[in-house]
Amino acid sequence: MNPINQLFASRGDRRLLSLYFCAGSPTTDSTGDVIRAMARRGIDFIEVGIPFSHPLADGPVIQAAAARALKNGMTLRLLFEQLAAVRGQVSTPLILMGYLNPILHYGIEAFCRDAAESGVSGMIIPDLPFADYLLHVKPVADRYDLRTIMLITPETTAERVRLIDEHTDGFIYMVSGAAVTGAQQRFDQARQAYFRRVAHMQLHNPCVVGFGISNAATLQAAHAHAAGAIIGSKFVALLDEAHGDADKALDALFAALQQ
Repeated sequence: MNPINQLFASRGDRRLLSLYFCAGSPTTDSTGDVIRAMARRGIDFIEVGIPFSHPLADGPVIQAAAARALKNGMTLRLLFEQLAAVRGQVSTPLILMGYLNPILHYGIEAFCRDAAESGVSGMIIPDLPFADYLLHVKPVADRYDLRTIMLITPETTAERVRLIDEHTDGFIYMVSGAAVTGAQQRFDQARQAYFRRVAHMQLHNPCVVGFGISNAATLQAAHAHAAGAIIGSKFVALLDEAHGDADKALDALFAALQQ
């Protein structure tokens, strides 16, 4: 069974927590250390960001991290080497999150093959059109037992949500409603109504909320209506403040999530 499916099948009533970081930031060789620290500290699954020069869905924190990573020389080929080096050291599911352009440049077949060989369980490609996913990506990803995670937003129609649910596996990434990534202090009633609306659809796939989670209030709101939560910008900022010390950044994050 794919590790993502296994994780959600075995969680019971427990709400999961995932963290995102950008590979190659703050330093080129920090990828393995960050992953090992997250796994050691109980993070349920890890999103590894592929740096890109035009990350349109990301706010300033992740944009800065991506720019730094590219300046540091991070590439997909180097990232796969780094992931392969930690493959036998952690069992936490790894998900690559990146934009379509670098993946197409690498080649979809080569990308899926090298991702699977380096221990990756799935991928999130925010700008991948659903029709292209069905036609070009899903057949290849399925062959390598990789889960392609699709995003929904408050504007996604119920019909499209069910279409995504029917043709994907693993989980659905429920974007909280922010236009781009970035920490929020709270989720308003409209966003919480959106969480409830999707929860009441009783989808085949579990849903996980991302974008904007940074404190106890936003984490609790996400966990109240979904199987888990994903934190990105807040952790990326703390990792930068800690000069790449992942344990120190995790200490600060856990403290923030109690406030």
